[in-house]
Amino acid sequence: LLEKMADVSLKEAVLIVGVVAACYWNSLFCGFVFDDVSAILDNKDLHPSTPLKNLFQNDFWGTPMSEERSHKSYRPLTVLTFRLNYLFSELNAVSYHFLNLIFHVVVCIVFLKVCKLFLDNRSSIVASLLFAVHPIHTEAVTGVVGRAELLSSIFFLAAFLSYTKSKGPDNTIVWTPIAVTVFLVAVATLCKEQGITVVGICCVYEVFIAQGYTLPALLDTAVQILRGKGSIPFSMLQTLLKLIVLMFSTLLLVVVRVQVIQSQLPVFTRFDNPAAVSPSPARQLTFNYLLPVNAWLLLNPSELCCDWTMGTIPLVESLLDVRNVATLTFFCFLGSLVVFSLRYPGDSSKTVLMALCLIVLPFIPASNLFFPVGFVVAERVLYVPSMGFCILVAHGWKKLSNKSVLRKISCICLAAVLFTHALKTLHRNWDWESEYTLFMSALKVNKNNAKLWNNVGHALENEKNFERALQFFIQATQVQPDDIGAHMNVGRTYKNLNKTKEAEESYMIAKSLMPQIIPGKRYAARVAPNHLNVYINLANLIRANESRLEEADQLYRQAISMRPDFKQAYISRGELLLKMNKPLKAKEAYLRALELDRTNADLWYNLAIVYIELKDPTEALKNFNQALELNPTHKLALFNSALLMQESGDARLRPEAKQRLLHYVKEEPEDSNGYFNLGMLAMDDKKDMEAEAWMKKAIRLQPNFRSALFNLALLYSQTGKELMALPVLEDLLRYYPDHTKGLILKGDILMNQKKDIVGAKTCFEKILELDPNNVQGKHNLCVVYFEEKDLIKAEKCLVETLALAPHEEYIQRHLNIVRSKIASLGAVEQSSFPSDGTAATEAKKNSFQNLKEAKREKTTIQSTADNKEHSKNKKPTEKSSMDKQTPKKSTKEIKDIEKKRVAALKRLEEIERILNGE
Repeated sequence: LLEKMADVSLKEAVLIVGVVAACYWNSLFCGFVFDDVSAILDNKDLHPSTPLKNLFQNDFWGTPMSEERSHKSYRPLTVLTFRLNYLFSELNAVSYHFLNLIFHVVVCIVFLKVCKLFLDNRSSIVASLLFAVHPIHTEAVTGVVGRAELLSSIFFLAAFLSYTKSKGPDNTIVWTPIAVTVFLVAVATLCKEQGITVVGICCVYEVFIAQGYTLPALLDTAVQILRGKGSIPFSMLQTLLKLIVLMFSTLLLVVVRVQVIQSQLPVFTRFDNPAAVSPSPARQLTFNYLLPVNAWLLLNPSELCCDWTMGTIPLVESLLDVRNVATLTFFCFLGSLVVFSLRYPGDSSKTVLMALCLIVLPFIPASNLFFPVGFVVAERVLYVPSMGFCILVAHGWKKLSNKSVLRKISCICLAAVLFTHALKTLHRNWDWESEYTLFMSALKVNKNNAKLWNNVGHALENEKNFERALQFFIQATQVQPDDIGAHMNVGRTYKNLNKTKEAEESYMIAKSLMPQIIPGKRYAARVAPNHLNVYINLANLIRANESRLEEADQLYRQAISMRPDFKQAYISRGELLLKMNKPLKAKEAYLRALELDRTNADLWYNLAIVYIELKDPTEALKNFNQALELNPTHKLALFNSALLMQESGDARLRPEAKQRLLHYVKEEPEDSNGYFNLGMLAMDDKKDMEAEAWMKKAIRLQPNFRSALFNLALLYSQTGKELMALPVLEDLLRYYPDHTKGLILKGDILMNQKKDIVGAKTCFEKILELDPNNVQGKHNLCVVYFEEKDLIKAEKCLVETLALAPHEEYIQRHLNIVRSKIASLGAVEQSSFPSDGTAATEAKKNSFQNLKEAKREKTTIQSTADNKEHSKNKKPTEKSSMDKQTPKKSTKEIKDIEKKRVAALKRLEEIERILNGE
């Protein structure tokens, strides 16, 4: 390429770089807007985890070419450059815009080289500068998806330059440049489809420029040959041979391209291109009128719009429509240029001919002449045709400036055009800063396009400004009352505003606008696939009402009957069936969806949830692993598979569970649940300091995290840091005053560590206020009475406790002990349980058995998944002054008793934490 640009001087290149930089520097501050969202943000083909082969199997938007909803736009090399951007900067929009700017500079410089083939040096620079600053290019340069135009243009021009070198001395054929041309044509076509049209330009160049033929001369030669008065000249035979090679190569590329799209044209609706589905003569009249509309955008790019679909340009339905005058004028002007360029020899006619070729041939794929396209007008498709326009303008300026009378005024006009175009381009770039600014600028140009009103609504919706978004969506339904998508948007926004009744009414209107099923006719051919989502949205809305679950299921089944390959319907129905407690049917729905798409990580995740419901953790874990194989950053799969491993109790799975949770908190650093469960894993592994750190981090993120607060307090209590547990319990009980187990643990610490009998008594009494039948709280209150030396009250309390739990042997034993002390010592005599610590041990064990904190709450499927909260606790223990013995003991005996009690307590500390749902 550098060799081909050898005669472009450094000064000229620097001039072009400076002008482009001056016009497009502010594009670096723009984000991803409009089609960028689908092509960049939502396109999994950009991710390094996606196999490179997928780029050659999917369309420009990441949809498999085999799927009916595919746009059939096959541009793998352009997607590859997006992937390189992602590799270096992920989704930092600056790098994407910067690369587009670089590509535009390259196109301008290569275009200058092409211009020098047909124009003098000064006119070539004028054409190149006009091309560099033309505002029509903002969509191609500032819009990231416009890179397809930029890349295709580079190889398009390079292919043409290569072909110009195919003529050797004495009109011989040089085959190497032709082979390079064919290769570059293929590369240009893999960047964007219009790249193949350069072959037509090469053919015109060969016949009328390289060989110097004019149309009259060709006709004369043909007549002579047909009359048998002459033979085909050798030079013409060589030309024919070159053209045959070019055309055969092109035909091969077309065949391959047709195979890639599997002989299917994309499905567009009447909203995308109303003229394409209109009857004659409206169809022909409108398509012809679009040609002068595009020409006017090149001549006067003052009112630019990012979306020209729907009602932007009303149909030309009658021959009497005044707009037909513009069409007629355009064709007259174009025809006169064609006649001039083909009929007369000379450099001027050759320049005009090549300019016309650059305007007309690359525009043919977007002209609707051979097949319908998904738009009415698209500014970015004028990127290459504008090259021919710029050559025409520069050539005309050259003619004017050669006349001394007009030289000065032509230079002033040219400078004014370049300056105003540059300013317009700079100003237009700011429109692409965000979706809101882009679509609002479009509405200033055209208020009859419902899609623009919808898109402004979407931009406001993304900012959670639902009230204003609703106004724009409603306006869209007024501009285009039969727009199904607009009514769906209204319904969704009402739902976001918690106006269920209005949402359902809007969805019902959208549903009523759907085409009716016609036996024997494919439904998909008459409706946009995304419009079928009206059934999904309506069903999702009404299934919030438990009494309407069957009705919701009917809607899902209706969508599936219309399109058996409607994957989302199976997914949503699977979620509903789980809610209806029909896991086996949910499993069937997900398996059917997996038949349609085995690369969807969400589907494998949802199927794993079904297996959890079916109490099959092994299969659930397999499906979680499959989801993570497809998407290693699938957050819910990382989180829930780690929980499943933790719940399994298999110590061998804990390291992997920890790695997944670490990965999860890397993806979701603000989710306290990830840190909490890392703390639980550390507690399982008896890594107390690590567990403490994770719990504290969870609490910092969520100060009212119930389970984290309790488990941190419990961790302190079981590691001999009971006094550190108290402030944590205070926080817990401030947020959750009715936390029974927190009250038990606090009472235990107050009684045994702080010797605060009154505080402990308050805790246990609070428990009984909340739950009069709480055996643990009741028993501990009995212990308090005993500590207060009120044996009568302790006896009565234990009798009541035994009535609540008649099978608990330790309560009966404690009651017997209290009664024996009352009988032997009287109500005022001090008493204690036996000095061997048995009773105290049993009381402590009872605390362990009854104090159970939740380890996990039930997992839910992906679309309705809430953050999981889990906790597990070691049970708090009790110590009592009942250990004291009334008879005097020697110091040695007292020490022995203390040793026994300490040993008993140590044994209890080793009791495994019992887990249960809170």
